[in-house]
Amino acid sequence: MMKPMNEIDHLSLDGHLLNLLVTVADAGSVTAAALRLGVTQSAVSHGLDKLRRITGDPLFVKSGRGIVATACAEGLAGRARELLFQLQGFAHAGGFDPAQWRTTFTVAANDFQRDALLPPLARRLRAQAPGVLLRVVPSDVPSLDMLRHGHCQLVISPRPPEGGDIVQKRLFTDRYRVFFDRSQRSAPTTRAEYEAAEHITVVYEADRPLAVDRELAAQGVVRRFVVTVPGFAGLPAFLRGTPLLTTAPGRLSDSILQGFDSAQVPLPCPELPMYLVWHTRHQHDPAHTWLRGQIDAVVALHWPGG
Repeated sequence: MMKPMNEIDHLSLDGHLLNLLVTVADAGSVTAAALRLGVTQSAVSHGLDKLRRITGDPLFVKSGRGIVATACAEGLAGRARELLFQLQGFAHAGGFDPAQWRTTFTVAANDFQRDALLPPLARRLRAQAPGVLLRVVPSDVPSLDMLRHGHCQLVISPRPPEGGDIVQKRLFTDRYRVFFDRSQRSAPTTRAEYEAAEHITVVYEADRPLAVDRELAAQGVVRRFVVTVPGFAGLPAFLRGTPLLTTAPGRLSDSILQGFDSAQVPLPCPELPMYLVWHTRHQHDPAHTWLRGQIDAVVALHWPGG
């Protein structure tokens, strides 16, 4: 009979079990987890059985050809990632060597920050810290709990959560531009042309417009949106071959909107600051500090003076 959660024997846990839980949750199957860990499927199964006895929860249930984490396992996996990260910091207290770092580092970002910043970061990690798995999760509307409860170690967002135990640093400031397909139309040069056009925009969640759309509407700018997509990655397919306009961060010209023409928005438009956010417990951690420095280096290399 499984123990209830309030009777968990915490001394039965170790780093290997925590890593096993996280790996199975990420892999979605015992077979894939065994391959990632370099152990047998039987070893993974035995480890999961031990975790089930400790937690009193089935942890994973069958779904199609794979398995999915229970609500309890999802919560425990988030805590396990944070504990593993802290164990890494404990091991590196005497001196940090990125080449010897073995961890999963989780960054929360939407598709703009993901495609603009994280691919060059991943390349730097492969070269300097090959033992680090970079895990990217959607930031949605960033919350304090994401950082407090270890769901991620960093958040990249224009809207950082506020709290006394949260640290934020401005990475760069972007400017919005109007993107369009030159084969279909020219750039709008006046407010009247801009308002007369049909537009496409991003809506991550219902009743949550982009800050630029909200601010332009507050200025009395009237636009007709004929398409909305749930992320910036959806813009190119609808923009290509049409006379539509989209008002998006200018730095997307280096990634998602590469190949499209762009022009200055023909009316006053807000800027877009981008912040790096983390919990105070990581402020002086040598590994966390090193990785934040790698993000700073990416920004300085790709957008000097940004």
